[in-house]
Amino acid sequence: MTPPTPFPLVPLGEVLTRSDELIHLDSDKMYSEVTVRLWGKGVTQRRLVNGMQLKGAKRFVVKTGQFIISRIDARNGAFGLIPESLDGAIVTNDFPLFNPSLNRILPQYLNWLSKTRDFIELCKASSEGTTNRVRLKEDRFLSTTIPLPPVTEQRRIVARIEELAARIEEAKGLRKQAVEEVDRFFGSGLAGFFSDLSSKWQEEELGLHVRLQGGFAFKSDEYIETGLPIIRISNLENESVHINGSPCISEERLKEFEAFTLKSSDILIALTGATTGKLGIVPNICENWLLNQRVGRFRVKDHDENDPKYIYWLARAVQKRVFETAYGGAQPNISPSDIESMKFPFPPVEEQRRIIAYLDSLQSKVDALKHLQAETQKELDALLPSVLDKAFKGEL
Repeated sequence: MTPPTPFPLVPLGEVLTRSDELIHLDSDKMYSEVTVRLWGKGVTQRRLVNGMQLKGAKRFVVKTGQFIISRIDARNGAFGLIPESLDGAIVTNDFPLFNPSLNRILPQYLNWLSKTRDFIELCKASSEGTTNRVRLKEDRFLSTTIPLPPVTEQRRIVARIEELAARIEEAKGLRKQAVEEVDRFFGSGLAGFFSDLSSKWQEEELGLHVRLQGGFAFKSDEYIETGLPIIRISNLENESVHINGSPCISEERLKEFEAFTLKSSDILIALTGATTGKLGIVPNICENWLLNQRVGRFRVKDHDENDPKYIYWLARAVQKRVFETAYGGAQPNISPSDIESMKFPFPPVEEQRRIIAYLDSLQSKVDALKHLQAETQKELDALLPSVLDKAFKGEL
């Protein structure tokens, strides 16, 4: 590592010793296998496996506090400390293990150091090979240098980093909570808004004004990669509809399923599962998209009497009600007729459009607040790398 630092630069090989402790596998014993997540995200259990399922007779055994690194993905930040929960787990030779010299380097100092951009660059420089076969060269890795202050200074640096990291995580939690509260407040406000409208305009069953149609039960063995996209619940996201990951059926069958063809601005709703009540508006580019079973489509019966966007806002207002109604059994489920029987206020279409303009304006303000919160999240995400950079330059 070559960043400016007041600390002595010491080769990793002086403070890390390769661990070659092996165990013989017992076919009747269960073993925890280890995996190392990318970009410094830590070390976790890959799986619990019976010894008879493993190839070969031996594995390397890991110990708490060891530093582990992936030969294949070191350049992608796959390294970290073995946690206490994985003590005694096993790895293959693709995951070299190192014992830190505790009189020279604190494991937590090494752990934080390994999360820096400079350490990842160090691993990239220590890796070589052709595409898809790039591997860490251990001797090159151990010959590279890191800033290494005395253990007492390491302890101070670690304490300071952990203090600031805790504050950053707290700020992230507060930001997330603020976004959730905005959504919750807006949702409850919508329900209250339409409840107030009920005192001014007569409530009528939704089915008098709107038809809610369920989709077709397409057969999965007829799916193909390209053709007519089938819109499933998973394609409803953030109040919109997309075709990412959608299966297709042959374009030659369009006429057969014409009744399930979607149109721009159609309002869709999930009718089953944990996301029952989730909504999506079909975008302008939706040529020959098809509606799958358990997804409902709202269609206004008379556009002179009702604006489709008003129906959308009604649906937004009752999402919670729909979800609660759906919880009648083990699997949340609601039928189109259940929703059509719900009662809502239906003012004249001119009044509906004034309501739409008002709610659209509120939504714009909510979106602006969320955008601001997202920018704050980016700033928070950049804080820890900045803290680490300063820490190992002796500026913290």
